[in-house]
Amino acid sequence: MKEKELRRTLAVLPIGTAMKLTDLSARQIRYYEDQDLIHPHRNEGNQRMFSLNDIDRLLEIKDYLADGMNIAGIRYAFEEQKRKSKLTSIQGASHELTDDDVRRILREELLQTGGFEGPDIPGFFHKKSL
Repeated sequence: MKEKELRRTLAVLPIGTAMKLTDLSARQIRYYEDQDLIHPHRNEGNQRMFSLNDIDRLLEIKDYLADGMNIAGIRYAFEEQKRKSKLTSIQGASHELTDDDVRRILREELLQTGGFEGPDIPGFFHKKSL
């Protein structure tokens, strides 16, 4: 991890500072955590500690809400960002997706979205032997 990214992930800001930087109330911030939109670190005293990335995420949530998006829509947008980030990192590592990569990604997506339950579609997620 690059030094700049490492610094952005350090959870060193208490909730009071996060409130000032985002103009959100503590209640709003706790609600977004309850809704699984943010995941602040907890220190030894169980206090929420925020990173710069967490602050960015809170500001994104604010922007989405201002644009009229609901919490479910925001959660979906963040899941899509995460999925695209995974694809980009896989593609960046090999520059080309293999059949195994495509099968694995598709299977993960189907399992996460509930679009696939039960045993595999016969042979779909497995290599065919020639």
